[in-house]
Amino acid sequence: MVQLKPAGTSAKGRIGAQDIYAALKEHIARGVFGETGQLPSSRGLAQELGVSRTTVMIAFEQLHAEGFIELRQGARPRVVRAAVGGPDQVKRTRDPRQVRLSAYGARLRGFSPWSAEAPGKVLVDFRHGDLASADFPSAAWRKAVAEAAARRPDRLTYGDPRGSVRLRRALQGYLWRARTIRCELDQIIVVNGSQQGLDLCARVLLDPGDRFVIENPCYDMARQIFAGAGASAVPVPVDRSGMETGGLAQLDARLAYVTPSHQFPLGGVMPVARRHQLLDWARQFDAHVVEDDYDSEFRYDINPVPPLFGLTEGGNVIYCGTVSKTLAPGLRLGYLVVPAELQAVFATAKLLCDRHTPLLQQDALASLIESGAYEVHLRRIRRLNHERRATLLNALRHRLGDKVDVEGADAGLHVVAWLNGIPRSAETALLEGARAMGLGIHAISPLYAADATESLPDRAGLVMGYSALQTGDIERGVHLLADLLERFSGGLS
Repeated sequence: MVQLKPAGTSAKGRIGAQDIYAALKEHIARGVFGETGQLPSSRGLAQELGVSRTTVMIAFEQLHAEGFIELRQGARPRVVRAAVGGPDQVKRTRDPRQVRLSAYGARLRGFSPWSAEAPGKVLVDFRHGDLASADFPSAAWRKAVAEAAARRPDRLTYGDPRGSVRLRRALQGYLWRARTIRCELDQIIVVNGSQQGLDLCARVLLDPGDRFVIENPCYDMARQIFAGAGASAVPVPVDRSGMETGGLAQLDARLAYVTPSHQFPLGGVMPVARRHQLLDWARQFDAHVVEDDYDSEFRYDINPVPPLFGLTEGGNVIYCGTVSKTLAPGLRLGYLVVPAELQAVFATAKLLCDRHTPLLQQDALASLIESGAYEVHLRRIRRLNHERRATLLNALRHRLGDKVDVEGADAGLHVVAWLNGIPRSAETALLEGARAMGLGIHAISPLYAADATESLPDRAGLVMGYSALQTGDIERGVHLLADLLERFSGGLS
């Protein structure tokens, strides 16, 4: 649709040919229609703007006379390539630091903006969080989407902010089978990925000035979400058994964020004694524990550990789950299981945020779970990732030996590789050297709190994801890493 500036309309409020001409000229210069794209037809634009076709044709003829568009009989006007990006496109911009923002917006200025790596720059990338496109159950998903689209006529209406009853019922059964979680339907809130789930927790539970407990190192996006709400982080060190809960007794905070079933990124599993210490702390300070169970489906050498939510039948625990590690992060499908007394306020927060998660995707996921196809898919990709993990561990052992210590390999979709003999101060140079070789590696140090690095070892560490790679690529990537470390170690000596 062509947007007209209110100031550009006539004194009587009618849209004239000059208004249309000016709006189209700006759109063309800014590249809205593309370098050689087509404008709307004169008939269609006239109907859209509520003017006569003659009025639109006058604007088109002026643009044609000035060389902005080509006019041909029986065809829509087409942009002249040279007209795009001309002087009219140049706009005066202000320094972003001078723009007046809310307190929330001002806090976000201090965070690093997310940016995707340009494709094709690396041969092998060990970035964690990515999945192999070939692992996605394309046929089953297409069938589920088709069934969902044809299922009922209310597809175009608004839905329940908590999520469709069908999906919540399917999740209720799945959570009992997979994670021994008992809950009522109204306790389940379907969200756009775990990221939105954490954002809802921040909105509902934290005020500016509050404190929140978080693992160190941790999932940095969670730390930024809670800090963005104006709360202050209290980093708690992590060892091979997850968060060190012994020192919590004196920490007065409103919320604790933990990954107890597979600590991110170090991979520790929190034992039952520590879980009870954490829950006791939450009861003592009337705080809530946000349990991020982001990849509990992938366990290899250890038995599943019951979630915190199941230890207290909910209590002060909010359980956060996702299909980002089992289907695809791009689907943006996740869920919260909240204590019964919080379900109404979380549903309202979700309503005000975006009404509800898209219904088509909800019903498609429900179909996958109901038919058993989702759990068949889980068993398949669990086998594939078990093989990838074994390939990575064997390659690291054979190619690097005692040059590397591996941590957190019992579960999940990544490992941490500590590089012996490479100081932490050399991480940046190491990553740049890898990039020059076509290798994508990712340092662990940014996942530690900037003001609490005392527990960070003085050696370089890498978070190595393997779920997006085939076994041959994993072996090739470790071979490149070994060559890099050999050259790098020689340069340090």
